[in-house]
Amino acid sequence: MTVSVVLFTSDLRVHDHPPLRAALARADAVVPLFVRDPAIDGTGFAGPNRQAFLADCLTDLDRRLRDRGGRLVVRTGDPVAEVRAVMEATDADEVHMAAGVSRYAQSRERRLREALEADGHRLHVHDAVITALPPGAVTPTNSDHFAVFTPYLRRWSAQGVRAVLGAPRTVRVPDHVRSERLPARDDITGTSPGLAHGGESEGRKRWKAWLRGGIDRYGERHDDLAGDATSKLSPHLHFGTLSCAELVHHARARATPGAEDFVRQLCWRDFHHQVLAARPRTASADYRTRGDRWRSQESAAQDIRAWREGRTGYPIIDAAMRQLLHEGWMHNRGRLLTASFLTKTLYVDWRVGARHFQRLLVDGDIANNQLNWQWMAGTGTDSRPNRVLNPVLQAKRYDPDGAYVRRWVPELAGLPGAAVHEPWKLPGKERERYDYPEPLLELADGLGRFKRARGID
Repeated sequence: MTVSVVLFTSDLRVHDHPPLRAALARADAVVPLFVRDPAIDGTGFAGPNRQAFLADCLTDLDRRLRDRGGRLVVRTGDPVAEVRAVMEATDADEVHMAAGVSRYAQSRERRLREALEADGHRLHVHDAVITALPPGAVTPTNSDHFAVFTPYLRRWSAQGVRAVLGAPRTVRVPDHVRSERLPARDDITGTSPGLAHGGESEGRKRWKAWLRGGIDRYGERHDDLAGDATSKLSPHLHFGTLSCAELVHHARARATPGAEDFVRQLCWRDFHHQVLAARPRTASADYRTRGDRWRSQESAAQDIRAWREGRTGYPIIDAAMRQLLHEGWMHNRGRLLTASFLTKTLYVDWRVGARHFQRLLVDGDIANNQLNWQWMAGTGTDSRPNRVLNPVLQAKRYDPDGAYVRRWVPELAGLPGAAVHEPWKLPGKERERYDYPEPLLELADGLGRFKRARGID
């Protein structure tokens, strides 16, 4: 009996899974393997919210494999050592896995390939499993990646997305392969109280509901903070319980402006992945340095703490930060506003914000989190690196009646309409009724400091 190993990483599904389908086509049996690498814990990447969501995903993946006669094998340790151990135990001769873009993923692939080749085995790395198009599928003249989104969007849109694969009917797994107990959400402490549930079943249910009730109006409603009208599929894309290629196909089939706007957002995700694949150092280093001399974390400690806790005195900022604490997720408009406020109004290094987001976000993805932070800090690919978002003007535009702020900043719930965005304007006696902090600083002062730091007249 021939055996192949399928190493699951950020692709925790059975639908549209090229490595799984290829392995099943080439061998009599497969070992669906997931390796929990303790080295990730030391990086701070394995936050409680993502660990809990991951536990849901692994449980659901195991259930779906068992429905097809198989099961998921879970091991803890160095991925290379665990893959080799499974191969030795099953006499497998090849491994299939999805391509990744982070430094960690590239290092894992290189080490695994070297080890397998030394053992006389083969590693098959499959593209377009985690993204719709693989990084490098489209490139500009004289560069290995696009640094500007709009021309990338044009080329990406003209490129065909691979065909979608159905879920296999049968998955045969050797009986004698040892597996650890699956992790459970209840094993994880310190999670956000409103954390969503993970798994392919949940992801596909949410996707079908989004197709029925939200995607066609996405373009007109995606910035509505209170309307909560985004798909909330980002955690499922991060863990690969949904296929980006499948989502592109289904969205394009609707042929509506809203669906096209949604596809554009999927393209943004691919854009950041191709940047990180070409420039892995941008996970921690400026893509384009601006000569910033950020405030030290010691001198800005009180401001950073207030920002993290949602106590800056700017209600729209505080509402978004409290949503993050409660749900492990934040509306995209909120992400833009809070990042602009930290890096440009408070003039704090973008890495401080990226680390905080990475600790809490259930969809915390190195490519999208780090590069979106760089975008807002002006050190990334933004063609207008010195733009500053005014939180008051943005609040009045995207939360005009204040419903979002009142939802997440309940101490201001008694303020009607747009007045909730500027509580400092209340008369003295009335202001004293609200247990809410004064603004950390005047917006004009923050803007002035940022302009001086960047040498802007």
